[in-house]
Amino acid sequence: MPDLLSHALLAYTIATVASWRYEWITRPYVTVAMAGAFIPDMTKVRLLIPSARVEQLLGIPFEWGGLHTAGAALCSVLVGVLLVPESERSRVFALLSVGAASHLIADAFLLKPTGLSYPLFWPLTRLHPPTPGLYLSTDIEPSIVFGAIALTVYVITRLQTDRASS
Repeated sequence: MPDLLSHALLAYTIATVASWRYEWITRPYVTVAMAGAFIPDMTKVRLLIPSARVEQLLGIPFEWGGLHTAGAALCSVLVGVLLVPESERSRVFALLSVGAASHLIADAFLLKPTGLSYPLFWPLTRLHPPTPGLYLSTDIEPSIVFGAIALTVYVITRLQTDRASS
């Protein structure tokens, strides 16, 4: 899945660049941001358990697509924050949020047949903002671009670390 790799690389890049400014963002926290980038793709569970099956089991309307919104991402981030010690919660919240937000924003640029994105800001609004349609989620090019940028950031970070230690 090239889009999942792209989201991980984008979150890595953002968190690593932020670590240049904020010393507390260490490698484990960069990993937290990358994990946050996977949050909106929990909707892919629908490949294993279709929405119709869950709806049938629960007896109420159900759609996995709701997990791919800002409101659901925030709820998931809050659950993730509860899984870490209290002293780490604000940092984990920030980095999980950065990862999830980077994912949602990157997906807002996907090419859609309608020219409209998904309801990005649900539950605040059901508005489907227009999308510039830069790429498809199956395109490999975004992964190549984000990979090159992530590699550049990695090399710069290593050079900075080597200079600081010597």
